[in-house]
Amino acid sequence: MSTSADAHPLFAEALRELGLEVAVRRFPEATRTAAQAAAAVGCEPAEIVKSLVFAAWGSPHASGSGEGVPVLVLVDGTSRVDLEKVRAELGADHVGRADAAVVRETTGYAIGGVPPFGHRTRTTVLADRGLLAHGTVWAAAGTPHTVFPLDPESLIEHAGGRVVDVREHTP
Repeated sequence: MSTSADAHPLFAEALRELGLEVAVRRFPEATRTAAQAAAAVGCEPAEIVKSLVFAAWGSPHASGSGEGVPVLVLVDGTSRVDLEKVRAELGADHVGRADAAVVRETTGYAIGGVPPFGHRTRTTVLADRGLLAHGTVWAAAGTPHTVFPLDPESLIEHAGGRVVDVREHTP
């Protein structure tokens, strides 16, 4: 079993600060997508946590600089985020995907390895309630090759997340 030493240094530091011990698993192949991570871990894709960064414009949190305010959305690996629901939750005028540079600048990590907490800057975190349907979920540990397990309630708490319904529902 691996330790937090296998995690990205920024994430490993966050684990130490939280006093949290998790079993970080490192894989030789990338686990950038939920399907790749689920196959590597041996779990269902819905048990993978996607940590997605969006930008919100015209929200109460906006600085007026013209740049979107970064927002982290945590959702299970089989779900898609409903941008209209995110916009409504934030009271924003518009929400869109943040580009790779904004993701790295905000979180300190590259897309495909963003963990749910331990970021460079504090952001609003929305956690889809669908994550609570699982006893254990797996999330990125700061690199596209590392994941860690945690119960969803603790993961959301450590992320400072607000439980909401922001996934698309298919008829």
